[in-house]
Amino acid sequence: MSNEPRLSDNKPSSLAKWLGTLGPSLITAALVLGPGSITLTSKLGSLYGYDLLWVLVLSICFMLVFTEMSARIGMATRHSLLSVIRNKWGKFASFIIGIGAFLVTSSFQAGNSIGSGLAIADLTQTPTPLWVIITALLGMSLLFTKNFYKILEKMMLIMVALMIVSFLLTLIMVKPSIGGIVSGLVPTVPQGSILLIIGLVATTFSIVGAFYQSYLVQEKGLTQDRLKDGVKESFTGIIILGVISSMIMISAAAILMPQGIQVNTAGDIGKALEPVFGSWANAVFIIGLFGASFSSLTGNATIGGVMLAESLGLGSKLSDKGVRICIMIVMAVGALVALLFGQVPLEMIVFAQAVTVIVVPIIGAAMFSVANDSKIMGELKNTAFKNVVAIIGILVLLVLAVNNVRNIFFT
Repeated sequence: MSNEPRLSDNKPSSLAKWLGTLGPSLITAALVLGPGSITLTSKLGSLYGYDLLWVLVLSICFMLVFTEMSARIGMATRHSLLSVIRNKWGKFASFIIGIGAFLVTSSFQAGNSIGSGLAIADLTQTPTPLWVIITALLGMSLLFTKNFYKILEKMMLIMVALMIVSFLLTLIMVKPSIGGIVSGLVPTVPQGSILLIIGLVATTFSIVGAFYQSYLVQEKGLTQDRLKDGVKESFTGIIILGVISSMIMISAAAILMPQGIQVNTAGDIGKALEPVFGSWANAVFIIGLFGASFSSLTGNATIGGVMLAESLGLGSKLSDKGVRICIMIVMAVGALVALLFGQVPLEMIVFAQAVTVIVVPIIGAAMFSVANDSKIMGELKNTAFKNVVAIIGILVLLVLAVNNVRNIFFT
């Protein structure tokens, strides 16, 4: 009898097929969940317990709609989304959106550099600046690999797996209230929480991350004939983002709120666990924090670099030399700011908010318009239901913008 493998033996399993299509949305999810969002989610849990879980659910719903919309745009056209915008409204419109997206992502890069370095420094009891430099160099080294996208995809899978395992173990340790979790899904607005609610929506509902999904889908090679795969993986990745964020908020509600511990950094949950469960509990949480920080560091730099490169006419593919140079520049600037200031300067935060006010609603409206253009989208254009949810999402972006204007100029 022949020992040659049968054809059916070489077919990938259902799990392998699923993981094979999961890359783009995992990259989007991982870049959204950085040290800043972990800190904010922990703070909300420590102050208001389970009461604001519904905000996470609502934010994830908006993120699902815009990420899936962006994926359909990427599958409907062979051109990048910025190229589509350039053809539709001209060079100035695409330049403003591209540079704006670059500035928004770059503004958060210092925080990602600090978070990555701080996590390893905490585990190894070594200086943080050393690890800020090492993690930046590690991120840059990925750009010299033969197929950067495949490496990025596999790395994000590992980082997300680290987060899921670490934060799930943390959740199991703290033994949260099931009744509290269920009650937190009912919308309530505790006194004094409105600014933090706005911050959580802005952090989780990342329109720039959703915008870049179209690029990732094209890097993956997904086309109209694989619509179901593209939509499925878009949903799965963002749901994973929501699950991880929920685990962090629930853990903070269970361990920090009863002790009255105020959250100042993303690692405060780990420190609160240590007296009860030992130093290994802090290590478990910090490993998850590193996964979130390093994946966001790499993902944010990738978006910022691609947007900058395309705005300057240097290409839009991760294989383009100009794109890789721009990604490296974003990583280097983030690490430099982290080393010089040791934290994200207030001026940079204000600048990021100012740019967000202008750019983010424009990006959301541009995506919505493209997704409803029959000439571009064909059969993949938005349905009526998706339009309703998308319009509500754009209105939310406008509310966030107005709030930022008030905070920047009138307080």
